Amino acid sequence: MLAGFTLTVLLQCKIHSASAREIDTRASLERFISHKQEVRKRAAGANALVSSTASIESKPAPQPIRKPGSAKGPYYVDFRARTAASWGHAFVWFGKTSERAVEVAGLTPAGDTVPYVLGHLMWVPSETGASYGDLDPQYLTASYRVYLNEPDAKRVFAYIKKLQANSPVWNAETTNCTAFIGSIAEFMGLKVPHRWQRPEEYVNNLKAMNSGRQIVRLSSEQ
Repeated sequence: MLAGFTLTVLLQCKIHSASAREIDTRASLERFISHKQEVRKRAAGANALVSSTASIESKPAPQPIRKPGSAKGPYYVDFRARTAASWGHAFVWFGKTSERAVEVAGLTPAGDTVPYVLGHLMWVPSETGASYGDLDPQYLTASYRVYLNEPDAKRVFAYIKKLQANSPVWNAETTNCTAFIGSIAEFMGLKVPHRWQRPEEYVNNLKAMNSGRQIVRLSSEQ
């Protein structure tokens, strides 16, 4: 009986031991399978990321869209009119947009009241630089600014200097301030109104006739 009892106990221990090993083996197998599946998922995700990155890198980077004529240019000519004791005065500012300093050109009788009065009857000596009030914004009545690139600006500015040097007289009917700035506008290829207008009207009509055009490109023939 003792031998039988011992045998029974030994058999049960072996059965429990075998069952425990079987459970451990099954759990290990399940962990192994789960680990393999996780590895496959990570590998698949990595491949997808690499493929997506390669696809993005293979496409050319989008270029910024620049509208034609969006860049105004670094230089300008500003056709301006201001109040004066009589009809007013028309003149131009010209210079570089990045600089505060401006140059002024206009045609006025040299001196005060007497040359101005005589200039309605005859030609009188002129001045072609800045006159009183040209730099004061409170006197401004009209403005039309157009922009130029550097090569065109050099040509226009040289023309203005030449016009100043070759305008020795002033006359209210013929060689007046509106005719002076009109010559500059014509050289730049702009349409111009007739000269017998008040300076304010002249500048506003100059802008209207050119549809407010802000950028000027000189032709190669000029």
